[in-house]
Amino acid sequence: MTEPPFAPDRILAVLRDHGVEFVVIGGLAALAHGSPFPTRDIDITPDTSDENLTRLSAALTQLDARIWAGPGEVPLPFRHDATSLAAVGEWNLLTPFGRIDLSLVPNGTSGYADLVREATDVDIVGVVAPVASLADVIRSKQAANRPKDQRVLPTLREILAERHRRTSAPGDA
Repeated sequence: MTEPPFAPDRILAVLRDHGVEFVVIGGLAALAHGSPFPTRDIDITPDTSDENLTRLSAALTQLDARIWAGPGEVPLPFRHDATSLAAVGEWNLLTPFGRIDLSLVPNGTSGYADLVREATDVDIVGVVAPVASLADVIRSKQAANRPKDQRVLPTLREILAERHRRTSAPGDA
């Protein structure tokens, strides 16, 4: 099975329409901060309150989310509610608009409350969504320590350093 074209705006619009509280993390967050590395999925960290996970479950139902079984594999049926979403730390899902990965507590963080503090609203293909700070994206990718993260970290660190250089006032140490 081939994956559908990635349409993050469609996924984000459904999440927003359902009032889901979340922060965009991972590759799409890095792209929003200027990363040149493409991504083929959207990673989010939702607020884990029962009410929010109930809204997330409704959004995932509308998105016809299924469990992503790997490249070329047929996705598996996905029955869920707030309790089942909370019971597993990470979900890798496939929708007709592409992949969405849920991470309740991304590596190097303590979850939604930690990430939302420094998140900023960013227009992602026409939909405004809260995006984790570049420092938080770097922190999480560093803690995950996966080969794909290690490849992008030097560039992300340079983007962050360049931002700091531009915003530092003359004479600041």
